[in-house]
Amino acid sequence: MPVTPESIAPPDSAALRACMSRFATGVTVVTFAGDDGPRGATMNSFTSVSTDPPLVLISLARRARSHDQLIDRPFCVNVLGAEQEPLAMQFAGRPGSAEPRWTPGARVPRLANPLAWVECDPWRSYDGGDHTLLLGLVTGLGHRDGDALTYAWSRFGTAAEAADGIEHLI
Repeated sequence: MPVTPESIAPPDSAALRACMSRFATGVTVVTFAGDDGPRGATMNSFTSVSTDPPLVLISLARRARSHDQLIDRPFCVNVLGAEQEPLAMQFAGRPGSAEPRWTPGARVPRLANPLAWVECDPWRSYDGGDHTLLLGLVTGLGHRDGDALTYAWSRFGTAAEAADGIEHLI
């Protein structure tokens, strides 16, 4: 009997999460102007998509409190440095972990001193099951030196800054 997509049972969500936790990612806080002031959400589903036009993608859980407010608003992806784990915890729903400091005069709310930041206007959004895939058109960016905060095996870690980068290849 041939195998068809209909005959393959998908893995349960716990097995999928356990498997995917082996993929190390950076940690971001996506910030935006909420109805009641600056808001943010910790996310590790973030990637560069295109350089022409300059696009990035975030994957936003539909059940997230920030989902409906963020969809059609400019946003900033703040890539966190290794020393900013308390900010990741704060924006992941653990109040009191860290008091966020904001960059004054930024067009979109931006955390002070992230490892890198990418400011975006909403470009397109797509259904991604229990998530919305949100593409942002890059309108500004910046970065600093330092070690990166990472997430793998369901815990935080650090990626040391490389002595020689690969920026010239990109």
